[in-house]
Amino acid sequence: MKAIVTGHTKGLGAAIAAELVARGIPVLGLARSRSAGAAPALLREIEVDLSDAAALSAFLAGDTLAGWLRDEGATLLVNNAGVVSPVGPLAEQDPLAALRAVTLNVAAPLALAASVVQASTGERRILHVSSGAGRNAYPGWSVYCATKAALDRHAEAVLQDGDPSVRCASLAPGVIDTGMQAEIRATPESRFPMKERFVQLKREGALARPEECARKLVDYLLAPCFGSTAVDDLRSA
Repeated sequence: MKAIVTGHTKGLGAAIAAELVARGIPVLGLARSRSAGAAPALLREIEVDLSDAAALSAFLAGDTLAGWLRDEGATLLVNNAGVVSPVGPLAEQDPLAALRAVTLNVAAPLALAASVVQASTGERRILHVSSGAGRNAYPGWSVYCATKAALDRHAEAVLQDGDPSVRCASLAPGVIDTGMQAEIRATPESRFPMKERFVQLKREGALARPEECARKLVDYLLAPCFGSTAVDDLRSA
C-alpha cells in the first residue's frame, strides 16, 4: 500500500502524511515546497505548484505517479491542498486568484484522481478533504463554497460509476486549528461577515488539533466501509 497526499508540508496535510508514515504507509507528498527539517524515510517529496495549470499538466505528463505506484496493491490519494481565497463579494475578488483557487481546489484533485486510477492496479481509495462550505453558502466565500461543492459532486458521481476497485469520498473534517483558520480570522469583516464566528471558536478552544483530526481521518480512510458514503462529515462518521 502507498499513499499520495497533496499539501503535505503544513496544517492538516502535514498531520495526515505523518499519521500515514507512522502506520508504515509510504507517502508521496505534493506541495509547492518541501517539509522543514529532515523528512522521514517513508516520505518522498515532490515540489509542484498545483495551483499552476501548466505545472500541474507537466507533472501529470511525467512518469512520477506511474513510477511511484508501479507494482503496488492498494493506493490511497488524499486531496488535501486547498485555499480559501479570494474572499469577498465579486466586486472585490481578484479574477486570477479565483482561477488559481479553482485549479488547486478542483482541477488538481479531479485530474490526480483520474491519473492515479489509470496508473495503478488493485484497490484505489480517493479522499477529497471537503468542507461544510461545500454544503452551505456563506457570504464572501463564493469561490471556496463552489470549489468544495464540486468535490462533493465528484465523489457522488464516482460512486455511481460502479467500479468496485475505486472508492471515493468527500469528507468534511470539521474546523481545525491551522493556518487557514488564522487567515480567516485575519480577514476584514467587510469581506467575510461571518468572521466573528471563527474568532469565537478559537477563543473558546473549539478548534480541533490537526494531529487529532488526521488520526480520525486516516482511520476513516482505512476503514472497510470507506467509500460507501460519498459525502460525509468526520464529526458524525
